[in-house]
Amino acid sequence: MTLTRDGLSDFDAFDLPDWLGIAEVTWTPESGVRSGHHVAGHLGDDASGEQLPCDLLAIDEAYPAPVASDDVRKRAHQAWRHDQILLQEHGERLTLAVPGTSFTADLVLDALSRLAKAVGGSPERYTARLRIGAETRRTP
Repeated sequence: MTLTRDGLSDFDAFDLPDWLGIAEVTWTPESGVRSGHHVAGHLGDDASGEQLPCDLLAIDEAYPAPVASDDVRKRAHQAWRHDQILLQEHGERLTLAVPGTSFTADLVLDALSRLAKAVGGSPERYTARLRIGAETRRTP
């Protein structure tokens, strides 16, 4: 695992817990999805109560500084184009690298659907709890 200057490193889907591919899984954010380019959250196995930190990162945000390197952005866009998702680790937390600068409900659902497929699971077994939150985007 190589840590880049943006603090992101590659994460292998095979290193994730097996329950992500077989259980009923719920992603719960810790803040509103409109709160910016980074939404912290966690995945939970609805039956066992096991949890895994899982954040969403909109990798194209560049103000006041880029949140991801050009390499991470390029690979995230390439994965997205092929109906996949780039898995990263940031601060010991699974991080889904999502093209864009912010999140909508549809984008969150799309990212989680791609994660489900990455771990061999069915998107039908994934649920997203969403907090709306207040938009915090600053205008220059």
